[in-house]
Amino acid sequence: MEYLLFITLGGLISVLSGFFGVGGGFILTPTLMLFGFSPVEAITTSLLFSIGTSLSGIFAHIRMKNIWLKQGLILGLSGMAATQAAHPFVLFLEEKGWDAWAVPLFYIILLSYFALGMLKRGKKSANTAPSSGHSPSIVKMVLIGFFAGFVSTTLGVGGGFIMVPLSVAYLGMMPKKAVGTSLFAIMLIVSAGFLSYASTVSIDYWIGISLVTGGLIGSQFGAKLTSYFENEEITYMLGALYMATVASVILKLIHLNYTGLVLMAIFVGGFLVRSLVKMHKANARTKAKKERP
Repeated sequence: MEYLLFITLGGLISVLSGFFGVGGGFILTPTLMLFGFSPVEAITTSLLFSIGTSLSGIFAHIRMKNIWLKQGLILGLSGMAATQAAHPFVLFLEEKGWDAWAVPLFYIILLSYFALGMLKRGKKSANTAPSSGHSPSIVKMVLIGFFAGFVSTTLGVGGGFIMVPLSVAYLGMMPKKAVGTSLFAIMLIVSAGFLSYASTVSIDYWIGISLVTGGLIGSQFGAKLTSYFENEEITYMLGALYMATVASVILKLIHLNYTGLVLMAIFVGGFLVRSLVKMHKANARTKAKKERP
């Protein structure tokens, strides 16, 4: 039953991962801490999970032509370099006994910043599109990739929750392209990050495999869902997801773990219901068109 729970958890989180292009780790790490995992165990397990979901989501976004390969490589390789600086930093926090409050605090600060940014940018990103010849600055891509890679290994996340909004704001990518390109870069970053932890941190690999098993199913579905939503809606919903995660981390710090889990469950449930309604309406319109003489 325990492994079935983690398969279900992996599936639900990976739906959000494939939809938002955020790797799923920034949701999974605080969720695992709510379940009682230590910060370092949660980070390592989350990085393993992000490898599986990123690979699965990448194939779905390739079919939808949502990945800019060159930009993804630059973001990913600069992020991989950053993982080597972040790993000793986290081990230092653990050695000092600061990880229990430092990791959640980093989450609260970063997620709050990006939540406000995405909510403010919603309408702008929907109405502004880069020209077909648009080419993002290489310097900006390297800086964004390095920052995302450092945060990825520090917090046990894919880095997509940073990379997606920054790619929209500073690289001129539309949200759907930012989602696909981010997933490709994340796959490179989390692979390097997990390998840096695996040699020193002991985790339950059966739980990791259970999460990945659910994740391989869910991320395909999540990527497909992006076709039913407008760019503006994706931007607003990503901001709302950040806010829900911030609230759950704050509840964890004041020892209200179960309340935090309930809050995340409410958000996921609302997202799935809205997605199913969107799919039903789209399928109904398609069916009606086919039946017209």
